[in-house]
Amino acid sequence: MPVIEELICTEQDGTISFGNYRLGQKAKKSDFEYQGDLYKVKTYNEITKLERNDMFVYESVPGTAAEHFRVTDEGVEFTVEGSKDAQITVQLEDDTEYEVFVDGTAVGSMTTNMSGKLSVSVELEEGVAVKVSAMKRA
Repeated sequence: MPVIEELICTEQDGTISFGNYRLGQKAKKSDFEYQGDLYKVKTYNEITKLERNDMFVYESVPGTAAEHFRVTDEGVEFTVEGSKDAQITVQLEDDTEYEVFVDGTAVGSMTTNMSGKLSVSVELEEGVAVKVSAMKRA
């Protein structure tokens, strides 16, 4: 999976892709319109952040490239690539239990906190995309 050269873009399947973990200096792109909302991405090798309408959506430490990022009423899913293991935090519903999967393997059930944030550690190696999803438990 290549890094996202334009920092954020809409994919043919209607999802978005963002981030560039290969940058040595911070880069950002603001006012990216997607489904009626304005997105801002800040990214480089140490951190990648995505905001929607000035509200938190995604953060990874160190920086990553996320492709086919999709948020639904049921959860979130995307593929991610980075040069080393990353801690990824996503915004979901407050105080809700989610089943988290990394590359199709269940890694456990997690409950978001009062602010709706869910964090997961993902083992990454450059050039290898890993699928991450968090879906509401029934």
